[in-house]
Amino acid sequence: MDLHTALKSCYFADRTHLNTCGRPIFGATYRAMKFGPVPVEIYEMMKGEALWKAELGLERFPWELTGYRLRRTSNTQPDLDDLSESDIEHLANGFERSRQLTFSERTEATHGDDWQKANLGLMRYEDMLEETPQKMRIVEQLSANGRYMRL
Repeated sequence: MDLHTALKSCYFADRTHLNTCGRPIFGATYRAMKFGPVPVEIYEMMKGEALWKAELGLERFPWELTGYRLRRTSNTQPDLDDLSESDIEHLANGFERSRQLTFSERTEATHGDDWQKANLGLMRYEDMLEETPQKMRIVEQLSANGRYMRL
């Protein structure tokens, strides 16, 4: 799979889960880059950053990045124990949405208000939330429970 598809899958899943369930799946730091939001920590892992391998106690990741393509290097099944049913559902939907779009369509679909407000800097989860009566309650809850999230 190409890197753009994978990274936008994460964004679509995080954003829809945030708006539906009141919390993102990953809680990653999103940077507004030229071709759309990039979850920084996930991108670093996809690139095989040694610090993340050490942090996770791994010798190697079960994938490798060649150019802009991710290739699975292991047949081990992923450990989904830390994911809820809604996490898995939104990840599947985010991936399906991302893979059905062309590069240009994915880029356009991720250049919304949240991306624009970041002005090629760090994005805020508060800006990813739709304008609903629950928005401020969700922001307050995330502020109290998500110490490292950018709100």
